[in-house]
Amino acid sequence: MKELETLASRVRQAAERYGMISPGDRIAVGLSGGKDSAALLYVLAHLRRFWPEPFELVGLSVDPGFPGGEGMFDSTAAFCASLGVEYRIVKTDIYGIVFGERREKNPCSLCAKMRRGALSGEMEKLGASRLALGHHMDDAAATLLMSLTAGGRIGCFSPVTVYEDKGFSVIRPLIYCREREIRALVRAAELPTVKSPCPADGETERAEAAELLRELDARHRGVYRRLIGAMERAGIDGWHT
Repeated sequence: MKELETLASRVRQAAERYGMISPGDRIAVGLSGGKDSAALLYVLAHLRRFWPEPFELVGLSVDPGFPGGEGMFDSTAAFCASLGVEYRIVKTDIYGIVFGERREKNPCSLCAKMRRGALSGEMEKLGASRLALGHHMDDAAATLLMSLTAGGRIGCFSPVTVYEDKGFSVIRPLIYCREREIRALVRAAELPTVKSPCPADGETERAEAAELLRELDARHRGVYRRLIGAMERAGIDGWHT
């Protein structure tokens, strides 16, 4: 399947450049139910068969407790089973805290922080050495733009973030993959996805930044890759050539 080979090649390039996978790693893949994390698990499961040194995979989802979200991860569980991947769900009350108790006007930051905390707590139980997240090239470019326009700084998430005190690192193997390439794989392989029940879905500053980047790319093809290349050449936040 050409769509799989395209993404597998880009993931291998990122993993080798940034040392994302070491022999004997137990990699927990954060599965939100969305297309990006589904594609990430699918590609890593494919690469696992050919990687020079063995590594393990486990799927890990955080249940935020959204109303009407019962059973939302059933298809994800079946997907993991079809790949021979262990699967865990971490139950939380993130929805109740963020939208109920706190009533956050901009809930995404707090929600993401609480999700990371839930994932971190489960990593120790799993004995996992890496947490793989589904952020791709479009996400990285949008984060850089948001840092500039909203934060007044040049910054982005890192391809690899090491948490020495917690004993694991966060890796983002899809950083060289365009979102359109991920969509193509999800369609071709008929990967299961779940519509987010989050009331803030699609109404965030990130969505606005993504739309602006699409407009820029329509006028100046290659904007995404040039932005990533600029971060690597400048050595910003762990990016390097």
